[in-house]
Amino acid sequence: MQRNVPNRKYMACRARPNALVWVIALLFFMAGMVTACSKAEEQAEKPKEAPPSSQPSQAPVAEKTGAPADWRTAIEQVAEKAIPVVVHIEVTEYQEVANPMLPFENDPLFRQFFGNRKQPRKFKREMKGIGSGIIMDTSGHILTNNHVAGGASKINVLLSDGSQYPAKLVGADPKTDLAVIKISPKNSLPYATFGDSDKVKVGQWVVAIGQPLGLNQTVTQGIISAKHRTSIMNPNSYEDFLQTDAPINPGNSGGPLLNLQGQVIGINSAIMSQSGGSEGIGFSIPSNMALYVAKQLLAHGKVVRGWLGVSVQDLTPDLAKSFGTKDLNGALIADVVKGGPADKDGLKRGDIIMEFGGKKIHDAETLRNEVALTPLGQETKVTVVRNGKQVELKVKIESLSDETKLLSAAVKERLGATVRPVSKKEAEKLGLRPQQGVAVASVDAKGPLGRVGFEVGDIILQINRRVIGGVADFDALVSTLGPRQKIMLLAVDHRTGNKGYLQVTTR
Repeated sequence: MQRNVPNRKYMACRARPNALVWVIALLFFMAGMVTACSKAEEQAEKPKEAPPSSQPSQAPVAEKTGAPADWRTAIEQVAEKAIPVVVHIEVTEYQEVANPMLPFENDPLFRQFFGNRKQPRKFKREMKGIGSGIIMDTSGHILTNNHVAGGASKINVLLSDGSQYPAKLVGADPKTDLAVIKISPKNSLPYATFGDSDKVKVGQWVVAIGQPLGLNQTVTQGIISAKHRTSIMNPNSYEDFLQTDAPINPGNSGGPLLNLQGQVIGINSAIMSQSGGSEGIGFSIPSNMALYVAKQLLAHGKVVRGWLGVSVQDLTPDLAKSFGTKDLNGALIADVVKGGPADKDGLKRGDIIMEFGGKKIHDAETLRNEVALTPLGQETKVTVVRNGKQVELKVKIESLSDETKLLSAAVKERLGATVRPVSKKEAEKLGLRPQQGVAVASVDAKGPLGRVGFEVGDIILQINRRVIGGVADFDALVSTLGPRQKIMLLAVDHRTGNKGYLQVTTR
């Protein structure tokens, strides 16, 4: 029995400690708490560090690509950098429009209601609009859209600091919907940095800044949804839009689309919408195209474009197979203008242009844009597929004005007339937009136009419902017409301002 007593006490001590044991344990516990609290205070004073595996290495990326060091504040950084170089543009346009009542002034019923008062031949109207722009240099040149400032009679620019300046138009290019205006600031201005739009990737984050609905300095964000969008506004214009879902609304036109480095990669120009507001489909002119056009406008007041002298079309699977290629990329030469650059340097009908100047050609529109942006007189390398084999040639680019001379002869042959641009005075008198249609310069009374009643000064707006954007458009369309072909023209009588359709048969 005695031998078992110590063993029972030990078991008892473990199960139920006596008072001395409790005191000792409590002292050790309190000492441990004090040590833990002091360590916690030391940790609180030190900045928190994430585990190495969860901490992305941002600095090297920023050094190599110019990406923001902290993606959480990337859009804030872009906005802070870009807002000072974005301006608000207010335009006023004065137009003279034909009196719609003028044709009825001699009608007895009209006189019964309105009396014998002489009707004015035209009315003056004032139109106001808003848009955005981008400061290009310290001296006050601003890049914007042609549809914002191109036809304006009065332009006023509001800077981000609240100062206002009148502006004058330096030059405009309806074909790309771009214009350059100029203010005379008191001090040196901040200006935008332009990025390389050829390096833009689908899915990359972008920021739009502008004045939607007149709300100054509005910043929105989204991504690049697609590239190389064409035939959005006018099939006869030079289009290569970046598509974005960054919210763009009326008033954003002419403002920048920026990457997360704060570089301008596009000029916001149009939206696709059924409501009139942003529905997630906006279009921006690529910065590379915009800069080329802006430099041309600054140097010459107009854009001088290159000309290759070919008619091209997109490839279909059947066409690609018949011409010896499986690739649907490229532009198929349907015709070569006799005496043009392509004819002189060996390009032939049936060639498929795959590369031009080292750049891949996706379709006919891509080729048209690349040729137009090529400096005149430059020898350019062209890669074509001919009879299933790849051939490399060099072509010397000529001026688009040379094409106009050749095609003008075709117009005279087909329609028995020559045309010229519509003057600003004529456009105001007849209520037309700038660069809309062509005016008849001369007409053979026995030719196709003369036989249906066309006179010198009449305006042709459309051929077969295709809008005419100028002499080059008109000449190019007429050159595609065959002999004895019936066409429908929308025309304006230069005397009365009345519009109407006329059917004409070519020679």
